[in-house]
Amino acid sequence: MFAIVEIAGLQYKVEQDQKLFVNRLKGDKGGKVSFDKVLLTVNGAITVGAPAVSGITVEAEILDHVKADKVIVFKKKRRKGYKVKNGHRQSLTQIVITGITGFEGGAKKAAKKETAKSEVLSDNATVNFGEDHELNYHLKKNGLSQSKENRETLITLGKAVKVELEKNILTHEEVDAAIVKNIDQFKALNK
Repeated sequence: MFAIVEIAGLQYKVEQDQKLFVNRLKGDKGGKVSFDKVLLTVNGAITVGAPAVSGITVEAEILDHVKADKVIVFKKKRRKGYKVKNGHRQSLTQIVITGITGFEGGAKKAAKKETAKSEVLSDNATVNFGEDHELNYHLKKNGLSQSKENRETLITLGKAVKVELEKNILTHEEVDAAIVKNIDQFKALNK
């Protein structure tokens, strides 16, 4: 079981009881910190966040505040007599990961989201009654003229079918079935 978590602007792969150095964190030696921006978890199954996995937190304990090894920054311009030598030591915090929590709740939330996504239909599968070209497509498909009156009749028919089926969005098949069922209304307009 591991997680990829964002700590102080950088991403780390962390596991239980792992020690690592991160950019300086606020807090005293021996203090507890938690990180909720978990980007990915692996606990039997892989869960990828968008952008973060909800409900999962990484708990850690601050072991020490230290400085990294010195990095020499040397600048020189040849034949100009310009030389500058500087050093830098990055401030770091050593932490130990005490636990990755929230897998029980996170799995339930992920399952709920998957079922909700399966019910949502794509834009290609549904009919937008505000677009004339979609209405014309259905009228032409059923051998009817693409007049303004027929489009208005199809809109009112769509509203009635939505109420009848108790849906907010209709698929192309449902609209075609409604047209075939109520073809007499359209033929009466054409006379």
